[in-house]
Formats: sequence, C-alpha cells, structure tokens
Amino acid sequence: MHNTLLRVSLYCINKKNMNIENTHSQMRKGVLEYCILSVIKRGEAYPGDIIDEMKSAGMQLLEGTLYPLLNRLKKAEILTYRWVESTSGPPRKYFRLTEKGGEFYSLLETTWNELATGVETVARKTNKTEVTSENESEQNQIIV
Repeated sequence: MHNTLLRVSLYCINKKNMNIENTHSQMRKGVLEYCILSVIKRGEAYPGDIIDEMKSAGMQLLEGTLYPLLNRLKKAEILTYRWVESTSGPPRKYFRLTEKGGEFYSLLETTWNELATGVETVARKTNKTEVTSENESEQNQIIV
C-alpha cells in the first residue's frame, strides 16, 4: 500500500512538473517579443548582443528562436536592418525599430504594464491562497 501511494505521489509530482514546465515555456514565449524589442528600442542591435543581454537577464534565448522572430518582425515592418562590415568575419545585420515598430512597441509596453500590474495585484492577495493550497494538497492526496 505504501509503495503504491509513493508511486502515485511521484507520478502526481512528475505530472505537476510537466505542467509547470509547459506553463513556464508559454509565459516566456509571451514576453520574449517584448524583451527583444526592448533591447532593440535602445539602439541598433546585433542578434548576438541580444542573446547575450537576454542571457545576462536570466532568460535563455537560442539563435533558432531569435532569428525567425526577427525575420517575422522584419516582414511585418516592425524592424529594419542594415549590414555592417566586420573586421572579424562576415558582415553583420544590425536591427532597429521602424516608425511602425516604435508605435507597436508603445502598445506592447502599455499592454505589459497593465498585465504586470494586474498580475501583481492578484498575486499579492493571500487570504484565499493559503486555504486553497492546503485544500488542494488534501484533494491531491485523497484523489490519489
């Protein structure tokens, strides 16, 4: 009986981890465009520098994620780029916001600020959270 409960508990824990990983991934995708545009908004940006800045902020960003996003934003006329000769290799693309991109960024910034304020307001409320967490733990054990 004890081994069965342990296995079921581990399964539930693993199941919860899978859900949190998926949620984490979806949340990152939701803010990635805003973060990248925030970097570019400060001035022309080379993709390698964007990746480095994201990494230093604790957000892992791969080239395979960044380049398709930059290309999509270019096609949408949010970004433009220019080629700059490099002394240490091939020419580099430096991206910058277009006028349309600046307007789009302002909308994203407003949306982000509203969302962050709303999330913070909801997350600060703890009265029901403590009771709900205890009840959820009990329900998980009962259901299992």
